[in-house]
Amino acid sequence: MDIKRTLARASSRALFLQLLPAACTVCLLIMLPDVPARAQDQNDLSNKSLEELMNVKVVSASKKEEKLFKTAAAVYVITQEDIRRSGMTRIPDLLRMVPGLDVARIDGVAWAVSVRGFNRRFTDKLLVLIDGRSVYSHDTSGVYWEALDMPLDLIERIEVIRGPGGTLWGANAVNGVINIITKRASETQGGRLAVVGGSEDRGTTVEYGGKAGDSAYYRAYGKYLNSSGLVDASGRNAGDTMNSAHGGGRLDWQISDRDSLTLLGEIYDTGAIEKLTEITLLNPFGAPANSIDHYTGGNVLGLWDHSFSDTSQLSFQFYYDRSDLHIGGQGQTVNTIDFDLQHHFAWGDRQDIVWGLGYRLIEDRLEGGPLGPVEYIPPSRNGQIFSGFFQDDFTLIRDRLRLTVGSKLEDDEYAGWQVEPNVRLLWTPSETQTLWAAVSRAVRTPSQGEESIVEPFSAFPTASGLPAVATVFGNPHLQSEKLLAYEAGYRVEPTKRVQLDIATFYNMYHDLQTDDIGTPFFSALPVPRIVVPITFGNQMEGRTYGVEPSITWEATSFWKLTGSYSFLRMVLENNSGNLLGDNAGNSPAHEFQIRSYLNLPRNFQLDVAGYHVSSLPAQSVRSYTRLDARFGWRPSESLEFSFGGQNLLGPRHMESVADDALTIPTQVKRTIYAKMTWTF
Repeated sequence: MDIKRTLARASSRALFLQLLPAACTVCLLIMLPDVPARAQDQNDLSNKSLEELMNVKVVSASKKEEKLFKTAAAVYVITQEDIRRSGMTRIPDLLRMVPGLDVARIDGVAWAVSVRGFNRRFTDKLLVLIDGRSVYSHDTSGVYWEALDMPLDLIERIEVIRGPGGTLWGANAVNGVINIITKRASETQGGRLAVVGGSEDRGTTVEYGGKAGDSAYYRAYGKYLNSSGLVDASGRNAGDTMNSAHGGGRLDWQISDRDSLTLLGEIYDTGAIEKLTEITLLNPFGAPANSIDHYTGGNVLGLWDHSFSDTSQLSFQFYYDRSDLHIGGQGQTVNTIDFDLQHHFAWGDRQDIVWGLGYRLIEDRLEGGPLGPVEYIPPSRNGQIFSGFFQDDFTLIRDRLRLTVGSKLEDDEYAGWQVEPNVRLLWTPSETQTLWAAVSRAVRTPSQGEESIVEPFSAFPTASGLPAVATVFGNPHLQSEKLLAYEAGYRVEPTKRVQLDIATFYNMYHDLQTDDIGTPFFSALPVPRIVVPITFGNQMEGRTYGVEPSITWEATSFWKLTGSYSFLRMVLENNSGNLLGDNAGNSPAHEFQIRSYLNLPRNFQLDVAGYHVSSLPAQSVRSYTRLDARFGWRPSESLEFSFGGQNLLGPRHMESVADDALTIPTQVKRTIYAKMTWTF
């Protein structure tokens, strides 16, 4: 649920335990024999021509490799060079550069990230993956962005699909899919030490990669990050701090000419302090308080690939994930086990087929009592999801016209059977032009919290003298939200130095979730009060439409510019007037951005990014303009220095207000930083 506040400052003993993985890694580096220094990235896309960028491969849109320029979906790729030259330290900040993606910071811990509307702290229509492992939380219907603190240097690319992805990825991939793909171990050989310090974030990352035998590569890493938090409306430190430690590793083993095995794993420990409004039954019925929470967990993933031939490949993936969240006197433990089988093969010379089967088991255990701020009825639950999908690409005219049809069938214990089909058409009249169109159906299934939660979130006086407490009650009969989406796009390279990409969409939603006000009633426990029930329902319909143009201009061989604009219009209609909330005003109608990459003589770089986001009427958040700048210098192949600043145009600004009514939002401040990276 939205009431889940993110994650807490550890004690000094916990901090020692957090730093232990990094310390052990440093010791390992000292003891290991010499290996060649890690080579600089060979995939520096900022130095490639637009013609080469047209041939960049993506996998998220069809679960198989295909050229980005000839993909029948609105896809954007954040490359490793984009990441390095952004100066960012967190994944949500990186996502600001994606057209049509709304990224807003709520406080020093929490984020709101969405695609094409419906933005909130735990956005429930966006699926996020890391190397094929879902990090979508089935208890909140969202993502704990503050816990995704992996080293950004290990990310090969981030593929973002704007639009439905349910046919391949299943329920909750309604408005988009974000797939974070990490580098293979063979690409991170040798060691790397990165240290960043600044007015907000301070951290250290240590990585080491090596080779085992003739056909296996491995790496290990440790990362620690500490954040001083944001500021309040008067510019004072808000105290919403966060610290986190991550450790993990990867093994890639080429077993034979036809078989390969990949193993990945990580553990993490995140702590934070957030400012909340604590509900009381005495006037003024609410007071600021610190929420001190602790979030730990870990996961392991295994992937086996087998090649029958050049046109037939089989893969099997397994992962296990465990997360533990402790908020005050309450706790939550979630165990997830997932199996996926996928087969990709060519049938004749005109059909390319991919199909798969999946199974997921989710075990939730929630701790808390009726006197606590949140209660779940029942407190624990096991959920199973069975799924299968099939997708076929038909070549109607070779190298010119392609038709894609497919569907996913899912049996979710929370929501029953779900069908998510799609049809896509791709036309390439020439090597420099691509036109595409799609019709898709997607669903968002209810979470455990939405079905079983009991949570007071506001108190106020009444004429009777008794306090009234607005309380959210889960609905075990909640239905899935449905989307029917129409999309179209056009990509063109009018000259050798310019590339244009335009995507447009029209979405029709049914059975959208609402907060329905019920009839107040008297309750004597734990103290006499009037309860105003707020129950989840499906009383809203709606439609959204918009356009997302972007352009890349290679002005010279050493200067590249990119820009984008996104327009969003949301029209939501209540089937009952007895509702709360205004989802239409939680996402900006207009977003602009422009980024400049300038390579200077003697290995200097100057990178500047500007963003403008329009206002959020439902949250009374004003529009803002953000400017980031980075100056970098690489004196040698193994050493790089950079420094810069973010939010340089003003001392502070608000980006979003939490929709749980309890989190006290803070303001993003102007920051500066310096970073050193040494590869060996």
